[in-house]
Amino acid sequence: MADTTDTPAVGADTDTGGKRPKSVRVVLLALMIAMMLAMLDNMIIGTAMPTIVGELGGLEHLSWVVTAYTLATAASTPLWGKLGDMYGRKGMFMSSIVLFLIGSALSGMAQNMGELIGFRAIQGLGAGGLMVGVMAIIGDLIPPRERGKYQGMMAGVMALAMIGGPLVGGTITDHWGWRWAFYINLPLGVVALVAVSVVLHLPKKRSEARIDYLGAALLTVGITAIVLVTTWGGTEYAWTSARIMELIGIGVAALVGFVFWQTKAAEPVVPLHIFRSRNFTLMSIIGFITGFVMFGATLFLPLYQQSVQGASATNSGLLLLPMLGAMLVTSMVAGRVTTNTGRYKVFPILGSVLMTVGLYLLSTMDTGTSRFTSGVFMAVVGFGMGCLMQITMLVAQNSVEMKDMGVASSSTTLFRTLGSSFGVAIMGALFNNRVQDVMSERGGALGSKITEQSAQLDAKSLEKLPVLVREAYQHAVSAGTHSAFLLGAVVAVVALVAAVFVKEVPLKGAGPKAEDEPDAPATQPPVAEAV
Repeated sequence: MADTTDTPAVGADTDTGGKRPKSVRVVLLALMIAMMLAMLDNMIIGTAMPTIVGELGGLEHLSWVVTAYTLATAASTPLWGKLGDMYGRKGMFMSSIVLFLIGSALSGMAQNMGELIGFRAIQGLGAGGLMVGVMAIIGDLIPPRERGKYQGMMAGVMALAMIGGPLVGGTITDHWGWRWAFYINLPLGVVALVAVSVVLHLPKKRSEARIDYLGAALLTVGITAIVLVTTWGGTEYAWTSARIMELIGIGVAALVGFVFWQTKAAEPVVPLHIFRSRNFTLMSIIGFITGFVMFGATLFLPLYQQSVQGASATNSGLLLLPMLGAMLVTSMVAGRVTTNTGRYKVFPILGSVLMTVGLYLLSTMDTGTSRFTSGVFMAVVGFGMGCLMQITMLVAQNSVEMKDMGVASSSTTLFRTLGSSFGVAIMGALFNNRVQDVMSERGGALGSKITEQSAQLDAKSLEKLPVLVREAYQHAVSAGTHSAFLLGAVVAVVALVAAVFVKEVPLKGAGPKAEDEPDAPATQPPVAEAV
């Protein structure tokens, strides 16, 4: 490794009034673009899917366009983190950008649904590295005391992507065609790639250890089985079907084998010693529950507002504005407060309380709830999630040694991803069952027949229903969202319990050590620079 002992850390304040070098701001901008690429893609594709199916056909394989991307992202996330720890963050991050752009270009050129699914998997492999790389590089560049501010900015980018994605996707599809939903990634990705290549300089590292191929394979099989169970269960296959039971068996066996092998491997993909840190384990739990709640909420809230409150599906992204806007503001505030004070325990506790209360309030919505009232309820949930989104990553990174920064970032991201898969699946199953029960009660034989194939009706289908059946469906959706959000509130209590046991370790600042701060933890960033 090159000797950089006398080089100032990029996170340190300079002598020019504490302002960061312009080059560092360029790197952070590039990281935000990369985060936007990973988050925005699925949001854009959602609104383009009807047009894609109309041109390519293959309606029966539609779900795989999203599932292939999600699977590849989840399975590759831990591998990118470990490879970054072993061979250097910059090279791995740039590789993930290139892979994502290749997948984007190929997806835009797809001639049939099979090709699109395969190319989306390539895109997902790159996306796994984008998410991990952004957080790990911030961990390298920015001292722990200041990380909250920048990770709060990344949470803001995620919220903006979720708000703007459907609108951008609809505009691009209507005016340029669905292929540009993928091609739009190319110029943005090139800008991020060039900025990172030219401006970012991290200490070079090269590990002589061999990659843990067996551990990587076992983890990939286990994650794939879990995601497929949560994706297919209750939709493609019954929860008690042989296929789902087989996948559960394969997933459990692979993950048990993975855990056993990690105790033997010379360079494990996920070193189990990081879970000896109480804070890291607690943040993993909180991250899982945050993913569970957030993606469940973003799935059912637009459905409720469209079906019950009569909102337009065209502006589906704007329907979530109260929740996502609150999340954006709170993430920024939480990051700034953490940076200024070096303390953070209040945010996991406050966030868990607000998330639990907000979900309970959402569970009280019925056919008479106004848009304003539901917007207030959504804002409460958003404030809670804003307190949790990036604080979980900050505390997780602060709980491990620098050599495990990539693994810590990828593991936290993975738990959130798995939480979202479980949230969508379990809340979705509860919602579907409740809708079908109420439709049978209120809509009779016709109601049961209408929701036999799917409990989610689009606006056109809803308009064609007789008035009585339509009203029955609105009551059914209200009952379904009640059950789903009530479950979310119960699950969120677990996050609150975990937050109470978090041990606050004051974050070390970039400047001179304060009298009341302990010695610098082992998580101080390595010397890094941007030129």
